[in-house]
Amino acid sequence: MAIARGPSSPHGSPPDPGAPLAAARDPSALLPAFADGMALLPGELGDLGKRLQSAVRGEDWTTGARVLRQFLEKYLVGFAVTLDNPGAAAGESEQLRELLRQAVGVALASLLQPLPQLADESTALGTALKQWQPGKDLAPLARRVRELCHQVGVHAGDAVEQQALMLSLFDLLLENLDELLDDGSWLQGQVAVVRELLAGSPDRQTLEATRQGLRELVYQQGLLKRGIADSKDAMRTMMVSFVERLDGMTASTGQFQSRLEAHMQAIREARTVADLGHRLEDVLDDTTRLQEQALRSLEQMRTAREEVDAAEARVRELESQLRDVSELVATDPLTGALNRRGFEDLYGRELARAEREGHPLALAVLDLDNFRRLNADHGHAGGDAALRHVVEVVAACLRATDALARFGGEEFVLLLPDTPLAEAVETVQRLQRALAAQPLRHEGKRVAVHFSAGVAVRNLGEDRENLVRRADRAMYEAKDAGRNRVVAAR
Repeated sequence: MAIARGPSSPHGSPPDPGAPLAAARDPSALLPAFADGMALLPGELGDLGKRLQSAVRGEDWTTGARVLRQFLEKYLVGFAVTLDNPGAAAGESEQLRELLRQAVGVALASLLQPLPQLADESTALGTALKQWQPGKDLAPLARRVRELCHQVGVHAGDAVEQQALMLSLFDLLLENLDELLDDGSWLQGQVAVVRELLAGSPDRQTLEATRQGLRELVYQQGLLKRGIADSKDAMRTMMVSFVERLDGMTASTGQFQSRLEAHMQAIREARTVADLGHRLEDVLDDTTRLQEQALRSLEQMRTAREEVDAAEARVRELESQLRDVSELVATDPLTGALNRRGFEDLYGRELARAEREGHPLALAVLDLDNFRRLNADHGHAGGDAALRHVVEVVAACLRATDALARFGGEEFVLLLPDTPLAEAVETVQRLQRALAAQPLRHEGKRVAVHFSAGVAVRNLGEDRENLVRRADRAMYEAKDAGRNRVVAAR
């Protein structure tokens, strides 16, 4: 026999919560009235009521019984246990109060150390929460907690604005420094990578890796700069010696000129052939000595010139090394792959070549699958090892003209010049097979590493951002399709 439905309210108004009492005279209307009343409750209880309403109206008693059983097990059983064991509820309340005290009086107070007044109030609130006993008025504590939260929100907003302003000032300083540098300055790369970090939202790991990389660069550049300075000092010393030798040769030549003039005067005044013979011997002796001195000076000047040339070559070599070292900021310090800056520089060159020669330019976005789980199972050291392993395996499979860049986290971008779409997809699939054949070995365990990828070929006139965006969308399609797949962008 069907259960009668409760009378509906006029004009679609909500059911009366007291309807179950009114339905007591008609047991067949009791369940619909209960469902209508339950549907008025907020949250999950209201959702259960609506499901019960639907089941009653459709006379789906299996669903109705399931909803009532869920209501019983989830709400009434726990409530009954609390009534039978009030001490357990009190224990949970005490535990909750202790957790709140630790959150406010310890954790929040530690975070508020830069604001002593708020830190003291947070500590005092923690003490007050510990001393509060059931039955006491909670209103004063509630007001203090609300006021503290309000003040924390106000000061947090101020701190964020101050931090943003400081970062903006620092970026402006770097921009001005970049304008003052020569186009070929080895400092430009370092300025660019720091400005790139300021423009994004890098995590702590990225900041630390960049800091370590720049510290190593500073050390190497210091060694190279000292080498350049030493070479320039040596070259300066050799040049001084070179000039002094020239000056000495000039002085000797001047003395020889004076002696020649004296010899010429003596020859004019000579009265006998014997006098002329003696004077000629003196002239020959002076000429021989001058010739020997000139030869020695010439050899010394030739040696000095060779030393100067060698010093100049050493300076050029050290300056070239300094530029090469500064270019390391274009690589990811963890994996050795290109970073965003290195990728953008390479993309600009490959784009110009592709347009000049009319060749296709393919790009793939690679994202490691289940990387968070890998980090959770093997720690950050395992995650770092996986990233390095991917770069090592991929690099071994690529052509010299191809390039892999790490865009952050577990995402990579692969640039494939002169490659049509079908060939690019096949290349990325080959990389997946290579990774499957060479699992990572970490701490004596085999760790399977694989990725999902999206591949796109640049359309005529398409900018880099849109090309990456199309490949990125295709990569997410590969993720949705089950991971460890390659999808060609539309």
